[in-house]
Amino acid sequence: MSRYIDVTVPLSSAVPTFPGDPRFEMDFPHRIADGKPYNVARIKMGVHSATHVDAPFHFKADGATVDALPLEILIGKCRVLEIADRERIERAELQKADLRDDIRLLLKTRMSGQLRNPEFQEDFVHLAPEAAGYLVQAGIKLLGIDYLSIEKFGSAGFEAHHALLGAGVIVIEGLDLSDVEAGDYDLICLPLKIAGADGAPARVVLKRRV
Repeated sequence: MSRYIDVTVPLSSAVPTFPGDPRFEMDFPHRIADGKPYNVARIKMGVHSATHVDAPFHFKADGATVDALPLEILIGKCRVLEIADRERIERAELQKADLRDDIRLLLKTRMSGQLRNPEFQEDFVHLAPEAAGYLVQAGIKLLGIDYLSIEKFGSAGFEAHHALLGAGVIVIEGLDLSDVEAGDYDLICLPLKIAGADGAPARVVLKRRV
């Protein structure tokens, strides 16, 4: 039986958070150890914590919210592409990959596994605006990447987000593709169904296509 690969980064206080976003916190108002009959956890977090989905509403006032994203895009065949660029993902590198048969694309960079480091890394690999525009032209409907943002840290215009989310592309950020080889997979991405939200944490798994 084919193995499912969990590419989700667990939510915990040890996971780095994008500067300015709420950090994940969890406590237990009810504990068996304190004499209660059950355990109940309480969490506080931003919706863009660890592995999460950006809905178009994140950067588009009239864009779809996370609860309205189509399952037909969140589930299905996807391609994992390994990126050699160590600073930013350029259009030229994406053009070398034949994307004509793909609508879901996950980008594996040197950042895979780096969310295990609790310190936020400002020099993460990001998507060049021209590359984002190319992916829209190529017909990509879902794009995933392996750190907390597709955007260059400190960007003032958020061009990559605007290009993708403005075209209705679903973005997955914070994946861990450490144990994933380049190739074709079946993707299941299920963000929490939070009414009216601009994003949500997600459980994301892959299964190699044979």
